Amino acid sequence: MNRFWSHVTRKLTPYVPGEQPRVPQLVKLNTNEHPLTASSAVLEAIALTSAEALRRYPDPESMALRQAIAAVENLQVDQVFVGNGSDEVLAHIFAALLCSREAINTLDVTYSFYPVWSTLYGVQCNLVPLSESMAVDISALCATEGPILLPNPNAPTGIAMSYGDIEQLVKSNTDRLVVVDEAYYGFGADTAVGLIGQYDNLLITRSLSKSHALAGLRVGYALGHVALIEGLTRVKDSFNSYPLDALAQAGSTAAIRDLNWLRAASQVVIDNRSYLTTSLEKLGFSVCPSAANFVFAQHASVAGHTIFEHLRSHNILVRRWEKARINNHLRITVGTKDQCEALVKCLSEYLGGLDQS
Repeated sequence: MNRFWSHVTRKLTPYVPGEQPRVPQLVKLNTNEHPLTASSAVLEAIALTSAEALRRYPDPESMALRQAIAAVENLQVDQVFVGNGSDEVLAHIFAALLCSREAINTLDVTYSFYPVWSTLYGVQCNLVPLSESMAVDISALCATEGPILLPNPNAPTGIAMSYGDIEQLVKSNTDRLVVVDEAYYGFGADTAVGLIGQYDNLLITRSLSKSHALAGLRVGYALGHVALIEGLTRVKDSFNSYPLDALAQAGSTAAIRDLNWLRAASQVVIDNRSYLTTSLEKLGFSVCPSAANFVFAQHASVAGHTIFEHLRSHNILVRRWEKARINNHLRITVGTKDQCEALVKCLSEYLGGLDQS
């Protein structure tokens, strides 16, 4: 431990992302990347970015991108905030809106970065248990005090709340902030954007990593009341006035505008997810109903770590956690049809061999 570390650094247990190995013929289904490549409009916009644009600082307000998002979501530009991936946007939310004496409420099985930010910003984090079926317990969350932060659909379960569920949370106490992390927007879950005009205590975050196949571009955004967005902007401009470079702004603006690509690409994921879910169930897995670009599955008789290691030995990567409630579950990204078939084939041969032994 470095003697110059601050007391905060000493307490941190950093978030551990999914591994990114470079192995030939790897079937990589562990980090929820989109199975398709991004819209051709994105590559064209990046290619058209001039050397002059790269010589100069990028637009600190990302105005073209924010205008594109506002137009698609039927919002005003000052209701849109953009940042270097939704993780940065969420970090700014902690600094601007959640860094107080009040404890925040999130879920016991959810995105594991939330407790990391809580420690980093000195905010107590209360974990509200999911139901037995791994669904969000709306009544339990409504009964809590203090702000609420949770994804919809949840990760790693993939289970989504309905529009009505989200409104119930938001109006259960309009004096507290509710942050809905829509990182997996576009794959079937209800979005809460329609509630923004009615409630000033709702803030929504999104990422272009999953929905638009742009994990390598690092662009995220928030949608909410003007006063909330102003708070985020104050923090951004006190931290880094230029979070999005010229290439990221050009590419993400083109991505947001290409609604036809989004609809078609999302349908591919939905179709492949259906195939993967049905196939896994036939092999003895129970699969949570997913509205994301991944499935969360548990086999009836074979331990999760055993299946994980078998897949890994055959160059197929999925994700799992050593956490008591979910240590037998596997989170499997919805890949291409060929990748899904390769995973199912590997599992079928392995589990079939166990049945005969």
